[in-house]
Amino acid sequence: VQLVESGGGLVQAGGSLRLSCAASESAFSRNTLGWYRQAPGRQRELVASITSAGITNYADSVKGRFTISRDNAVNTVYLQMNSLKPEDTAVYYCKLSATYVYWGQGTQVTVTS
Repeated sequence: VQLVESGGGLVQAGGSLRLSCAASESAFSRNTLGWYRQAPGRQRELVASITSAGITNYADSVKGRFTISRDNAVNTVYLQMNSLKPEDTAVYYCKLSATYVYWGQGTQVTVTS
């Protein structure tokens, strides 16, 4: 399975970005997907996840600002990020949890103050 993220970039604080992660296989629909992020010098952390049933989970730091969603018809998971803060700056990774765990290559999000 290949995961390809897109949508990262440079944005001012208070702005929005929408990340996308496209999977190469249709098995996507049966598995849990997640967005993680890693800032310089910090461990990779969970941002949000969504199960095959659509149950979502968010890190406390992004609740009310970020929304994860999935479109199984096009094997894509999204992360809508609103009210961005400088502390949201990180490389964002998509993860698919199946029999094995698959990661995307990451997309950089930089939020300036």
